[in-house]
Amino acid sequence: MIFFISDLHLSPRSPGATRLFLSFLAGRARQAEALYILGDLFEVWVGDDIDDPYAAQITAALRAASDAGLKICFMHGNRDFAIGEQFTAAAGMTLLPDPYLLVLPEWSFVLSHGDALCIDDHAYMAYRAKVRDPEWQRKMRAKPRFLRSLLGRYIRWRSARRKRDHAYVYADLNGPATDDFLRDHGYCTFIHGHTHRPEKHDHIVDGIHVERWVLSDWHEERAEALLWDGETLSREAIL
Repeated sequence: MIFFISDLHLSPRSPGATRLFLSFLAGRARQAEALYILGDLFEVWVGDDIDDPYAAQITAALRAASDAGLKICFMHGNRDFAIGEQFTAAAGMTLLPDPYLLVLPEWSFVLSHGDALCIDDHAYMAYRAKVRDPEWQRKMRAKPRFLRSLLGRYIRWRSARRKRDHAYVYADLNGPATDDFLRDHGYCTFIHGHTHRPEKHDHIVDGIHVERWVLSDWHEERAEALLWDGETLSREAIL
């Protein structure tokens, strides 16, 4: 049994989602073989060395689940792109590249946060290119911690303003680019997050039927994981 989740956007401002995640890690998740977190675990992350009691709480919960035998794999999102090896090691997680091909005895999946295929949102793609640039990240991590904390506040404020001022909805994946992605990855079942539009899409690429599963974002009173039971994928509510 394997769980897939993404877009939790955890922060001290989301106590409900935090409670759901901590309960999930301490309970249901431990019945699985592995947990794949496909980006945006946190609302914002500006360095592994930020002294943050909230992050320490999440780190400890992840580590406890890992020590109990749960394999936890993490992939960067657009909010937690600065998570590094210091945090993943402390949390007992394995850091994955994006995309990542998950080959199981019974099926194969290609995993991604999903934002790289939202190419129609030009402003977002420009932002993504900047913050994913290794040199930009090196310079950002070299700044004093208080400046990086201010950067995190700015990212949250900018996102909130964009949603408020423009009735913002997350851009969806570009159709032709997605078909090319599926073709390039051997027509594997595609699992991703980012768009906050949980759905199962059926693609026909070169005459081959390929499923694309979009993970749900988490809310204060409800959350969801995608479950692979060895035969089928299904959605499971996190209570």
